[in-house]
Amino acid sequence: MTKAAELRTKDVAGLTSEVKALQKAHFGLRMQKATQQLNNTATLRTARRDIARAKTILVEKQSADKSAK
Repeated sequence: MTKAAELRTKDVAGLTSEVKALQKAHFGLRMQKATQQLNNTATLRTARRDIARAKTILVEKQSADKSAK
C-alpha cells in the first residue's frame, strides 16, 4: 500500500509510471483470481484503491501545473 505522502513527493512522470505499474500488478491479480490461484482476494481491493490514490494525486499535480502556467 502506497501512502499519499509518498506519492506527493513524485513528479508527474514518476506518478504516471507508478500508475502503469499498479495497473499491471492489478491485472496480474485479476488473472490469478480468474485461474483460482489468488488466496487473498482483499489484495484486489487494495490494488484498486492504490491506483485510484495515485491517479487522484496525478490529476491534482497536472491541474496545479496548468494553473501555474
